Amino acid sequence: MLQQYKTVAGYGEDYIVIERSRFIGYAQRVTTEEEASAFIAMIKKKHWDATHNCSAFVIGENDQIQRSSDDGEPSGTAGKPILECIKKNGVKDTVVVVTRYFGGIKLGAGGLVRAYTAGTVTALKAAKIVVHTLHQKVSVDVDYHWWGKVENELRLTEQRVVGTDFTDRVTAHVLIPDGQQDDFVAGMIDLTNGQAKIVLGDKEYVEVPVEAVEDEE
Repeated sequence: MLQQYKTVAGYGEDYIVIERSRFIGYAQRVTTEEEASAFIAMIKKKHWDATHNCSAFVIGENDQIQRSSDDGEPSGTAGKPILECIKKNGVKDTVVVVTRYFGGIKLGAGGLVRAYTAGTVTALKAAKIVVHTLHQKVSVDVDYHWWGKVENELRLTEQRVVGTDFTDRVTAHVLIPDGQQDDFVAGMIDLTNGQAKIVLGDKEYVEVPVEAVEDEE
């Protein structure tokens, strides 16, 4: 599993106008080529009357699936810029469609590249890029005698507590950034004089927003 990767938070839609042409950018998180193709088909059906519905997607832990389509625009002026913009932002498992309604002014090859790049940036901003960081779930089980100290330590160190069970003992379930779990466990053992029972659970990703979206240039 990757230590971290970027993707979009979910569906996003927005538009820009360049030289009277309207470019509508759409983005969505997908995990298979079938999902990406279905999303592209949905946008094409929605905008059946558009001049072009250009698209690209990147799927897989190692970006092993990459596709792009110019959908009638001059070769290399639409699909490739969309794909390169997705890759420049390091975004995985993402499909982008940029729909164009022609406004009567030709943009030229360079202008088209810039326009479809801008449309992709618009889509990614609307969908919101997030970082998925790998965490290890750690369960800390203690007697009530030790719970006050453990709770205080978790709060002071701003640990990500995802649940607490109160039965005959107290069990806190904590997500620790992968690679830091050994230090965390050692700290809990030391804090409780060896009385804490520690169980390592599954690894999972924690999602955090990213502010900046870069264009291709």
